[in-house]
Amino acid sequence: MKAPAFWYDEKSVVASLLSPLERVYSSITSWRRRFTSPYRAMVPVICIGNIVAGGAGKTPTTLALANMLKQQGAKPVIVSRGYGGSEAGPLRVDPALHTANMVGDEALLLAQTAPCWIGRNKVATIKAAEAGATHILMDDGFQNPTVAHDLSLLVIDGHTGLGNGHLIPAGPLRETLADALERATAVIMIGNDRYNISGRINKPIFNADVYPRLPEDFPRSARFFAFAGIARPQKFYTSCEKSKLKVVGTHDFDDHHFFSLSELKELERKASENDSILLTTNKDWVRLPEDFRAKTLTLPVELVFKDKNRVLEFFQSDITATRDPS
Repeated sequence: MKAPAFWYDEKSVVASLLSPLERVYSSITSWRRRFTSPYRAMVPVICIGNIVAGGAGKTPTTLALANMLKQQGAKPVIVSRGYGGSEAGPLRVDPALHTANMVGDEALLLAQTAPCWIGRNKVATIKAAEAGATHILMDDGFQNPTVAHDLSLLVIDGHTGLGNGHLIPAGPLRETLADALERATAVIMIGNDRYNISGRINKPIFNADVYPRLPEDFPRSARFFAFAGIARPQKFYTSCEKSKLKVVGTHDFDDHHFFSLSELKELERKASENDSILLTTNKDWVRLPEDFRAKTLTLPVELVFKDKNRVLEFFQSDITATRDPS
């Protein structure tokens, strides 16, 4: 589903009317944390999460951290819920065998970089994934109290910020920033900190940004019809602009949307009418039928840290302190 517009309107009457329900949501979350004994994995667990419902950039961050760890000789394994998939897990994702309908689009994307396990039961999935791993990267799960985190990284999209500041359902927040910072080890700020959220953060902040990475053989001079089924499609269209691509039309879908045959035919028709090529995100591409993928290009993006060495040093020192407090 798309985020309601009033979630990003500080003067919204709808948000004010729904605000009493915030306390219900907050109470349930607090109760879960208070009465849950977390499982501690045999290897360090790095949780990459956020407090805003929707796309803050967790998946690009997880991919970047997995690549950084691999470059250091580590063997990271990624754990994801498998949102949108039918499999309950625990299950190791095989891109050659599984589809997005089975394991979710994010898991298929993550499995292209490192071994990825999905499962609705977080503890059971962690136990299945930890054999042979040096680190477990948990994509989401910041609010899940069932697993102990060695590092808890809070991802914030600097451009969209924290919306109207209200909790679900009055706003996009899963919890307040103050509550989240009590458990966060560090914050990853993606893009320009438009709302000066950094001034409210008392934890280490690592700045990063997401950049489009066009392949060598990409037809840069072509015309494109772009479509996206992600939390914030405009982020994808902005990446197209950064790449100086000529986008002649766009179409938005809900996050994690599974495309019907009629929708795909309509996209193909619009692209043909505009003498253009279909273009989408990597996450949307894995949800397309195999025959339609051949007709659609993707715009790969990569998260890059401003100071990669500082991130690695911080990870090493904090994990060591957590695993060996003496």
